[in-house]
Amino acid sequence: MITNTSFQQDILHLNPDLGAMYLELQRQFDRLSALRAIDLAITSGLELKTTLATILEQVTDQLNIDAATVLLLEPQSGMLEFAAGVGFRSGALQHTRLRIGEGHAGRAAADRATVHIADLNGQQTDFTRSPDFPEESFVSYFSVPLISKHQVLGVLEIFHRRRLEPDQDWLDFMNMLAGETAIAIDSAVMFKNLERTNAELALAYDKTIEGWTYALELRDSATQGHTKRVVETTLALAKTMGLPDPDAIHIRRGATLHDIGKVAIPDSILHKPGPLDEQEWTIMRRHPLIAVDLLSPIAHLVPALDIPRSHHEKWDGSGYPHGLAGEAIPLSARLFAVVDVFDALTSDRPYRRAWSTEDALSYIRGQSGRHFDPAVVASFLRMHGP
Repeated sequence: MITNTSFQQDILHLNPDLGAMYLELQRQFDRLSALRAIDLAITSGLELKTTLATILEQVTDQLNIDAATVLLLEPQSGMLEFAAGVGFRSGALQHTRLRIGEGHAGRAAADRATVHIADLNGQQTDFTRSPDFPEESFVSYFSVPLISKHQVLGVLEIFHRRRLEPDQDWLDFMNMLAGETAIAIDSAVMFKNLERTNAELALAYDKTIEGWTYALELRDSATQGHTKRVVETTLALAKTMGLPDPDAIHIRRGATLHDIGKVAIPDSILHKPGPLDEQEWTIMRRHPLIAVDLLSPIAHLVPALDIPRSHHEKWDGSGYPHGLAGEAIPLSARLFAVVDVFDALTSDRPYRRAWSTEDALSYIRGQSGRHFDPAVVASFLRMHGP
């Protein structure tokens, strides 16, 4: 806003017509600035409560009124509920809950039309429901429905402590501000719905992944419970090593699906009670690549492929399927390799009994720098005590 008052007075004194034009331009500039501030609040991704506070500040400033509230329509209950307010001396209206058609705001929502009370004094109004309302000393009142895409989303209420006699320009701008408020609410609702939908999809994805793993474990009864254990331990190890939280979801999915490629391995090999021969090992070593073939067409699983692809690689380069060595092996796969081997060693298998924890930890320690990343081994051993 331009605040050089003496400059304004000089213009008005020297040329009243030019001064009036100057004031009108200033008013239009202020309104454009207000709309810009509202647009920025809408597009910034702030919480709806913060956006509404910004809007109501502009409403009271640009319309030169004392107070304003926004009531939001709750679709499930069909009630208009207080969401934000500025300019009040008390908490008079903070607990507002109105049915559609009830009170001035409810009538504005039901009729989809502005309700104007020129003088609140001397007449029965729905504001008598609040014992604190009389101390606000409001005289004039407007209730404007907030409509977006033909849906009523709420009501903008405007209060002033003197009688208002607005011209059409004032009314038009009030309606414009109400329209911006409706857009803000609609955007927030859309974003919230999108977040909920994404959360539901993510949950569905993970449930599907768990279903695949459960089906694989049903096929191989000797490994039942293995996936759940290695997932939890790998996540704990990742946290111990300070991996960023956003990586956890991909580690969880990758660990859950680490052996999904075994769905294509014949039962005669998968369930063989003794050592595999060279031809059988050639087939078994294909399961990481089979996992990649299965999972890579699914976009949201691509960041989780490191573990299914590389958990049989070894620090010294003697692993499979690509013979990666050292830090060329993805970190998540290096973490998982230690956990996977430890759990396998401490679990019964058709061809041997489970090792003791002490023997398994000793083996892990001995494979540091050969099979496993030494830094990962050190963190894993610290997880199991001195």
